[in-house]
Amino acid sequence: MRGPGPPPRGGGAPSSGAMRRAPRPAGSAVASDSGAAPGAPREAAALTGTAKLYRPAGDDITFSFDAHLAAKDNKDPEKAFGTFSFRHVFPDGRTGTAKAKVDCLITGGKVAVVTGIVTESDTPFTGKRVGVSVNDQGRHDRLGYSWIGSEDEATKKLPKCMSAAPFEKVKAGTGDFHVLPWQVPYE
Repeated sequence: MRGPGPPPRGGGAPSSGAMRRAPRPAGSAVASDSGAAPGAPREAAALTGTAKLYRPAGDDITFSFDAHLAAKDNKDPEKAFGTFSFRHVFPDGRTGTAKAKVDCLITGGKVAVVTGIVTESDTPFTGKRVGVSVNDQGRHDRLGYSWIGSEDEATKKLPKCMSAAPFEKVKAGTGDFHVLPWQVPYE
């Protein structure tokens, strides 16, 4: 079983004369803590923030997310956009880093799964899809990643929006992840 970081390499108009309020599209709401302007539709889903994983052996592992699904794309999580990155500094100084372009984001409650294609890396992940899951528990977040296990990354074909359960713990005081829940459109 491989460790946590990458492998090291060094609405409608009124229908009659009476005024009616147009129905709000699925996934829309008056902005609260989403950063949208008052009265504007909030984004459909988001995963943001930076934090380090808890590692008693001295590894320094940081994950950062800036992943979003626009309100207009509420029915298609594969239209998510943004980036995420991770950096693993091993106790002996070796590093593994990667930056990925988001290709899917699904959130449910305070749990998110994001996938993306690695665009920059000093690992064999370049050009491959990786997935990360986050459980937003305030300052006690958890995280999981798709590369846990023994399958060779060179042959693994990960589907969009897939990752392992969030099994890792975030190191206290090192940051926080924020999940904006997706409001599934059941139309």
